[in-house]
Amino acid sequence: MRLSIDPGQEIYKPMFQNINAYVSKCVDLSPRELNYFNSILEHKAIPKRTMLLHSGNICNFEAYVVKGCIREYYIDPHGSEVTLQFAVEDWWVSDITSFQDQKVSNMYIETLEDCELLMLSRQSKEQLLVEVPKLERMFRLMIQRHLSAVQNRLFNTITHTATEKYLEFVKRYPAIPQRVPQHYIASYLGISPEFLSRLRSRHLRNNSKLRAEQNRVSRR
Repeated sequence: MRLSIDPGQEIYKPMFQNINAYVSKCVDLSPRELNYFNSILEHKAIPKRTMLLHSGNICNFEAYVVKGCIREYYIDPHGSEVTLQFAVEDWWVSDITSFQDQKVSNMYIETLEDCELLMLSRQSKEQLLVEVPKLERMFRLMIQRHLSAVQNRLFNTITHTATEKYLEFVKRYPAIPQRVPQHYIASYLGISPEFLSRLRSRHLRNNSKLRAEQNRVSRR
């Protein structure tokens, strides 16, 4: 291994704390390897409403979200935006196929909030895996989790009602509805914004009734 970082000098800063915790769940790195990993990441502060990727371009990054919220979407033949994914803190975002195969992307990736990202280019990732091959396991697990999420979403789309899809979304991603415009969530779920509004109102009423009943029982 040709690591040039002095193992006695830790270079990581608070911005690396969460990504280092993420890495530690996947693979054990020495302090020297972890320092090298941190040194190769590019920190970027990106304003909200910035396009990170346009359809027709090749995706040249994989990005870990330190702070903020990002949306991936494509435009269907009718000219409508179809949301594919949201990414918030402690998530990765990229067009995996375009990045891995260096093919033109059909997707758009846009920041919905001011974001802080830790980014890898294709070149820096290849260099990273040469120097720290143990990280191949982390990236393999990332792809497996992504495929699992895609399969789960496809299954839910086919088998679940709109109400079930909404409740599953709220359960799986509880913070996102407060941070993302509702028409983006409607697009993700494949329903109209008006129907989503009715689902949300019904959900809020049911939660209010449940809390009232729980309070009534607790006072007995």
